[in-house]
Amino acid sequence: MATTKVTFTFDQATVARLDDGAKRLAVPKSEFVREAIREHHERIGLLNEGERARLLKIVERLAHRGPTRSQREVTTELAGLRAARRAGGRLHPN
Repeated sequence: MATTKVTFTFDQATVARLDDGAKRLAVPKSEFVREAIREHHERIGLLNEGERARLLKIVERLAHRGPTRSQREVTTELAGLRAARRAGGRLHPN
């Protein structure tokens, strides 16, 4: 893998964490930083614990409400959607 040398400015607390983390894992500081960036990048777009807990509460609340329509209404709507798909879609002229 080709590498590029870059320069960053960190506060003392971050430098201390970098030193400690690299030492504890017995890896070079550059490897520690690369791994941290890779892991952080993978989490972009994922829910954090607070967001996940909030959404689970919403789902649980909705699940306890019960159905809002009868089974007959749902079956009728699904039959209409299936028929529309077979005909080329709801907006497709017959």
